[in-house]
Amino acid sequence: MRLDRETIEKDEKLLRQKSKLVDFDSNDWQEALKKLDYFCTHDDNIMAIASVQLGIPLRLVYLKKTDLDRLEEDYNEGRILINPKIIKEEGLTRYWEACASCLDYTGLVERPYKIEVEYFDINQEKRKEVFIGFPATVLSHEIDHLDGILHLDIALEVKQLNKEERKKLRKKEPYQIIRKTGKYMINKND
Repeated sequence: MRLDRETIEKDEKLLRQKSKLVDFDSNDWQEALKKLDYFCTHDDNIMAIASVQLGIPLRLVYLKKTDLDRLEEDYNEGRILINPKIIKEEGLTRYWEACASCLDYTGLVERPYKIEVEYFDINQEKRKEVFIGFPATVLSHEIDHLDGILHLDIALEVKQLNKEERKKLRKKEPYQIIRKTGKYMINKND
């Protein structure tokens, strides 16, 4: 199986669409999960991916690496969230985000420190979970993909950097927790 990710240069229209809710009566979501798992297993450079990035506009997110202290390690959490919806956000963080679909564009993005998310697991059971810190950042990025929003759309600043340049920048300006509480506010429709 060979899969290509969608990129802003060749498939921006696809990336900008709002992904459809998964219908558990259809088998298309199970095939999509196989493709997500294959891609994440074979690409060491990603932290997570939304299925729309593989050309599948369904509300599916695959979390691969959400431990900020282990990003250089080869590990795979293999967590699937189906139809994820953020129901509460608070606090504020800032991080130089990259994206498998946005090539070498790195953006300084503010995200909530803590999110509460409703979703279904692969057994079709409804869950509610709180994600704190870096996992909240990663998941917020992917949920934005499901809504057709790229990190470049909400970045405070954008730089074109290769992987090594991005690593240096992140060492110089690491993940920052601005505040852990308080209402998170950002207008994603500007």
